[in-house]
Amino acid sequence: MLHSPQLSALPVPVAVASPVGAAWERLAEVFPELRVTELAADEPGPTGGDWVSAAGLAAAGAELDGYLRWDHEQIERDYGRTPRPDVVASFGFHRYAWPACLLITLPWLLVRRVPRYGAGDVYFDRPRYRMTVRAVPFACLPDDPEAGHPLAVVVPDEDALRAEVRDAVAAHLGPLLDGIGPRMRRRGRALWGMVTDEIVEGLAYMGELLGDQARTAAELEALLPGTIKPYVGTPGFRELIGPDGERLPTRDRVSCCLSYTLGAEEICGTCPRLCDSERVARLSAERVAAEGAGGGAARAEEAAAA
Repeated sequence: MLHSPQLSALPVPVAVASPVGAAWERLAEVFPELRVTELAADEPGPTGGDWVSAAGLAAAGAELDGYLRWDHEQIERDYGRTPRPDVVASFGFHRYAWPACLLITLPWLLVRRVPRYGAGDVYFDRPRYRMTVRAVPFACLPDDPEAGHPLAVVVPDEDALRAEVRDAVAAHLGPLLDGIGPRMRRRGRALWGMVTDEIVEGLAYMGELLGDQARTAAELEALLPGTIKPYVGTPGFRELIGPDGERLPTRDRVSCCLSYTLGAEEICGTCPRLCDSERVARLSAERVAAEGAGGGAARAEEAAAA
């Protein structure tokens, strides 16, 4: 998808020490464009400016109206066209859900701990790409050094921990889908297909930045086998062969990101309708460009929208 967050060069705030704080520290190292700060359980959340709360977005009132106004204005400014209301709502949901899923999936990947954020526990400043979260209960394994923490919920094994990830994402994003879903003109399966894509695309990109793509892909395949509701489909990873015999990783999205509505040239590179020959051409060009630019920073803004 091409609708990336507006990134800034503000310094990374230091997170409060917590059972998942190491994940935010690692995130700051590999993807400083997204900054996560943790509050104490009783500390008030940020207000004013561009801050919105997940609870406010889920309420589908004035806070959501103001949040989506940013998307409407950005599309008009950048693409010179008036977007459909469902496109605005879909872009707005994506821009929250992509980083919100990482709040749950990244600690799971890095430290095998799964925080359970309610809608009242997450705040988002999109223009500056900052998130503030509260200290919340977290699931962990029996041999975890933090298993005795007052907020720890110990689960028996990796299968149970994966179930905690799925439940935590559903519990957090479900209320937002209830609020914004009618504006996206999607229901049920289509909405949860979007959530499936947000989980996969965000964590897969983190795996790339961490230099751990293979393990991350395997973890995602086990997390989303395609048979567990409300999620829809598998991660959809596959490989294509480039013109010089190189392997080009790609995936098939479950849902439509609606980027095609911005113009024919904006068709998403992971759209299932995109033929493999066109994918190979795109991926080969991106590989050459990334090698020329030195990778890393040149890809960060692009991937935050993927």
